[in-house]
Amino acid sequence: MTMNETKPLGLVIEDSPAVAKMFATALAEAGFETEIILEGFTGQKRLAQQQPAIIILDIHLPDISGDVILQQVRSDPRLAATLVVLATADANYAQHIQDEADFVLLKPISYAQLRQLAARLQKAIRQPQ
Repeated sequence: MTMNETKPLGLVIEDSPAVAKMFATALAEAGFETEIILEGFTGQKRLAQQQPAIIILDIHLPDISGDVILQQVRSDPRLAATLVVLATADANYAQHIQDEADFVLLKPISYAQLRQLAARLQKAIRQPQ
């Protein structure tokens, strides 16, 4: 990456600070600029201002459902190229929602799994379409 290139933005919307930090660290090590948002409503506002390359989104946020944020992303033409990784502990729900997301991660997620996924996504983002 040259000095003039900017890193792609990875947005983490997750209400658990410890889990959010793990997600952000894995993304940063894969070459993403990262931002952690701990509340769904704040995430919605941020998405109106930014065009992240990737979003790691907790489905079960306390203030708003991750589904609502996912639908916001999918309906916004500015975010058409944004990859969405959903994180949930609910295996049944993960199966139900998998067609809406680019990836679904079942919690608990190991750091190694997340790091590997972030590296694969970074390669995919860099490849010309």
